[in-house]
Amino acid sequence: MLKLTLFLSALAVSKGFSLTPYVSTVKANSQSMLLNAKSETIARRDFVASSAALVGFTTAAALIAEPEPALASGGATAGKYTTIPIAKRRYYGRVQQAVHEYLLMGPAVVAGDMSEAGIQTFFDINGVVVVAAKRKDINGSCTKKDRDCKGREIRDSRWNDMKASMYLLGNAFRINQQKAPDNLPTVRAAKAFFKEMDAMEKCVVTKKPKKFDKEAIGHYAAGLEILDTYLDLVELPPIDSGHYDQEFNTLVGESARIT
Repeated sequence: MLKLTLFLSALAVSKGFSLTPYVSTVKANSQSMLLNAKSETIARRDFVASSAALVGFTTAAALIAEPEPALASGGATAGKYTTIPIAKRRYYGRVQQAVHEYLLMGPAVVAGDMSEAGIQTFFDINGVVVVAAKRKDINGSCTKKDRDCKGREIRDSRWNDMKASMYLLGNAFRINQQKAPDNLPTVRAAKAFFKEMDAMEKCVVTKKPKKFDKEAIGHYAAGLEILDTYLDLVELPPIDSGHYDQEFNTLVGESARIT
């Protein structure tokens, strides 16, 4: 990330403009989000510890038999099916693949050409298959009136899928359902990132995107800083770790571990 940010800054200087209006407050906001997230983590651990002490050894066996509710996200469907580990299995692959493709745009952004295929594909609403087509026959027999049981795939942009998966993953990092999603540091970081990239999308998705668009470059640079904060909050490696050089499986994973 540092290398790419330096490239972007050097490009800005060479073109006679500054990235300061876009990133001047990002670092301060990122630090605030991180501090709030650490408080959330400590509170979550205290909650688990106090709960274990309260039930004592008599009911400890029940907790061991069903450990995941201790980390329940407490979202709209609070309970054992919205735990942080399950949220990781559902969304880690999608988020990591999105980060991979987001970083692949970097060289084109540095070059300043918003018409480059990689940038356009990232925002193309038909760019990626979100849900693969599935046959709808029953035991090999098609029961639909139109006799069409091949199914249809659902396509969307990687950017739209990134927004959905980042929000859902961030929303899982909570203590209970009483706290509104917008008050969670993870969701706040995600929405700050969305704001920058939505602004970049407006610059990019036009009939004639500019060969050099300093506003789009600025939003991308600001997004880099915020994205790194978000990844830290959801327990994923930083963007300069080399972890995202690979492609990722976007299907629901079997493990909450990073593999």
